[in-house]
Amino acid sequence: MSAPWPAPRARGPLSATVSLPGSKSLTARYLVLAALAEGPSRLTGVLDARDSRLMERALGVFGARFNHTAPDAVEVVPAARRLGAQHRSPDAAAAVPAAGAPRAAAGGASGIDVGLAGTVMRFLAPVAALAEGRFTFDGDRAAAARPIRPLLAALGGLGADVGWPPEGESLPFTITGRGRLRGGRARLDTRASSQFLSALLLAAPRFEDGLRVELSPPSLPSRPHVDMTIRALNEFGARARATGEWSWEVAPGGLAGRHLAVEPDLSNAAAFLAAALVAGGEVRVPGWPGRTDQPGDRLRDHLRAFGAAVDWRPLGEAAPGGPAPAGAGVLTVSAEAGRIGGVDLDLGAAGELTPVLAALAALASAPSRLRGIGHLRGHETDRLAALTAEINRLGGDARELPDGLEIRPRPLRGALVRTYGDHRLAAFGALIGLATPGVEVEDVAVTAKTLPAFTGLWQAMVAA
Repeated sequence: MSAPWPAPRARGPLSATVSLPGSKSLTARYLVLAALAEGPSRLTGVLDARDSRLMERALGVFGARFNHTAPDAVEVVPAARRLGAQHRSPDAAAAVPAAGAPRAAAGGASGIDVGLAGTVMRFLAPVAALAEGRFTFDGDRAAAARPIRPLLAALGGLGADVGWPPEGESLPFTITGRGRLRGGRARLDTRASSQFLSALLLAAPRFEDGLRVELSPPSLPSRPHVDMTIRALNEFGARARATGEWSWEVAPGGLAGRHLAVEPDLSNAAAFLAAALVAGGEVRVPGWPGRTDQPGDRLRDHLRAFGAAVDWRPLGEAAPGGPAPAGAGVLTVSAEAGRIGGVDLDLGAAGELTPVLAALAALASAPSRLRGIGHLRGHETDRLAALTAEINRLGGDARELPDGLEIRPRPLRGALVRTYGDHRLAAFGALIGLATPGVEVEDVAVTAKTLPAFTGLWQAMVAA
């Protein structure tokens, strides 16, 4: 745990341009699909952070290889000949992983270290069922609070050999793969996480019978993440589609290697753009896509609701480090300092934005209600409980609702903001500190999960 970080206070209106690394969510999906493909892929704009490194290391256990030609560019040599009966070659059993040497685990199993990454824990469970061998999944202590049982139950119904978690809900668990998985029809409960659905969809082209999945009960938080998964699958040559509001299908078949650019992480942009509302002035993020499935794009509407002016214009020049993704532009958020209104927002489609928007609500001039986010109780920490505790300890007035938060603004005071090992809580504390003297953020190094350069980018923005 790092020493407390004094959150810098804004001394005047901002005028800053903040260039952000690639999307964590897209990076995870592209890495999995590239590892399952039949040919090599080249990915640019890839996020270099703890979550993505854990994903590469875990995929290496299954035989994929990763050659980094630049900090944000990687060539992926797939593990296609080792995963899934459809495309296995006669020498598949003799193939040896060339990277990511398996970590020893109990009972002769290969160990998959998920850290605190829900994407690694969930996306790779179906991949393990396609491989040959026994794989034990474990990670950080806090990861054991992240649910996975509904996904494992669905995998078992599709033919996977699953060793159930001792406590019934999460880590550690074991999957014994036979080099093939039947697939077919599945019912899935996604009330706790849309990642359960994305996990099945990503591996489904390798299932012998493909996948036809229906949600039961019909409830899906963070639907844009599933849309992102479908788009990524089709970019790699899969035949994947929604067949109804609560059902999807993926046809069996191969995946092709691709050359793709990862969009900037729009959710990581949230705190920087929201800073314009707190300090006044304007903050610009280049490379913002004109159209995207990222939930972070909802910031355009949410920040307007708080009172900001939001403008997107096409990018006229190449982005730093190389060409910008097609259709990219610059998103600019501007506001007058302290003019933050109260809101009533349904954040069910973009729950990851909640900590930043809760900080704005705590600094607003009128009460706010953030709804549709009951599932955040099962993220890196119980985010609703954590935000309530920290806002109240700073002198604010927050209370939990069954599906969200109610926040009534009061004058805030300086204090140590606890992060609970959650990178989004660190961004919350930094934003509060812009307007509140004496705020320190506990263990700001947790931001390395998705944005290792957070403090440097934040201090440069404040200095501008």
